[in-house]
Amino acid sequence: MALEEAAKGKVVSLVSSGDPGVYGMAGLTLELVSSTGSAVPIEVIPGVPASYAASALLGAPLAHDHAIISLSDLLTPWELIEKRLRLAAQGDFSIVLYNPKSSQRTWQIEKTQQILLEYHPPTLPVGIVKDAGRPGQAVSITTLDKMLEFPIDMTTTIIVGNSTTFVHNGFMATKRGYRL
Repeated sequence: MALEEAAKGKVVSLVSSGDPGVYGMAGLTLELVSSTGSAVPIEVIPGVPASYAASALLGAPLAHDHAIISLSDLLTPWELIEKRLRLAAQGDFSIVLYNPKSSQRTWQIEKTQQILLEYHPPTLPVGIVKDAGRPGQAVSITTLDKMLEFPIDMTTTIIVGNSTTFVHNGFMATKRGYRL
């Protein structure tokens, strides 16, 4: 409908939370425009993704290489999600988990914890941010073995550290590799 209205010359806006290019509407919109051959002008305005809002609230857990993985298997088969989790853990990336749990999808976060514990110690720092930048925001730092003790839903962003991630004075940070 939005593309049809834009084709008529109307100004149309699609609004996404976070950044429209990170699990937002920009990808779908560009895919639709491409598949129809439309010449409708598109402008994508950047926002702040939940991953980076959560990172700032926690300190600097994404200061080095990292991966962002959605646990939603609505559009991506679980087998592919599991493969990505394993490869990111093997590569010692800090990992941001989007869409960790919903009322219909409850087992994925538990399976994710099991997978990550195959590659990381139970004491690995994990940041849990619920409703980043919104009313009711909650920021917690815990460990991989205790992460499921916290409330987790679709508005929760989880950042799993890597082998250099540490916690100090209430902040979680990942070493960049500088020699101090």
